[in-house]
Amino acid sequence: MKYSTTALAIAGMAATVRGHGFLTSPKARMPGDAFEAACGQQVYYNQASDNYGNIQGELQVAKTQTDYNAEKCQIWLCKGFKYEDNKDLVQTYTPGQKVPIKFDVRAPHEGTANVSIVDTATNTVIGTPLISWDVYASSASTIPADQTSFDITIPEDLGSKCSTAGACVLQHFWDARSVDQTYESCIDFTVSGSGSGAAPASSKAASSSAVPASSKAASSSAVPVSSQKAVSSSSSAPAKAPITSTKPVSSATKSTTMATVVKSSSAAPVSSSSASGSVAAYGQCGGKGFTGATQCVSGWTCKVMNDYYSQCVAGDNKVTSASSPAASSTSCTTKITVTRSSSASADTKVDSLHLS
Repeated sequence: MKYSTTALAIAGMAATVRGHGFLTSPKARMPGDAFEAACGQQVYYNQASDNYGNIQGELQVAKTQTDYNAEKCQIWLCKGFKYEDNKDLVQTYTPGQKVPIKFDVRAPHEGTANVSIVDTATNTVIGTPLISWDVYASSASTIPADQTSFDITIPEDLGSKCSTAGACVLQHFWDARSVDQTYESCIDFTVSGSGSGAAPASSKAASSSAVPASSKAASSSAVPVSSQKAVSSSSSAPAKAPITSTKPVSSATKSTTMATVVKSSSAAPVSSSSASGSVAAYGQCGGKGFTGATQCVSGWTCKVMNDYYSQCVAGDNKVTSASSPAASSTSCTTKITVTRSSSASADTKVDSLHLS
């Protein structure tokens, strides 16, 4: 037995308050041994007691634990739930197949939502969302039936991208901005047979993230993984102070002092692939540890959801805030003194250079 009844009951009381949504059909990933090993015992208890819980709740628990490994947990991809714990739940689909989906909303909180195919290796959305809602689970009215029971269609151009179990998931991503809670649940699947056309490229960010397909969060994860834009980083070499030549003078010695201000900036590191591709709608475009693209497609904005996850949302094509630590700049002043001594003979000159 992994945990005591008391420990689970305590975790369950906390989770009951915040657990608000999860995929119920087809069966989605659930927490297990691999999840516990990567995300820590207390995070495991948190989700084992109520798999409806949100990512922010997991992170709140994780920040006080020494056995939480952000890189291995990938909490922004399927809330950290692992394929290794769910191998018996893998679905098999064919290109063009319609798949009925059921999602249970226990408590409404207005936000946005989408269902996308996520590449688990990069935590990026493949293509564009299969279905999305600009207003989801609003408490101002009855939740529309098509937000809890709907169909998605498997794309016909995936090629062999999702032919291996664990390589792709159908991820339901619900970002309830009104209460700063993010819910992810994932269905493992494979696509048998190859559809027409080349497989679409995963949306990348020159950052990850997407959201958090998470966070990885940042993590890359799933979401929010979702993934993101192209940014280039460069390091500038200090500029050399200009030195002007002067005519030889008689035996007198003249000193010329010139001051040059050299500014150097260090930009947040980005992945080598950052210059390629843009992040699709609802894809991850930033967050701590994220190494994907950070530029959203036209008409979408990279919005910071939290420290670990930024997502492309509807709006102008821009980055609302940096997905990695802000660039720092330093300035220094180099004082260069050039002393030129010349004798009466114009052919004999001695130059000396002093830096201070």
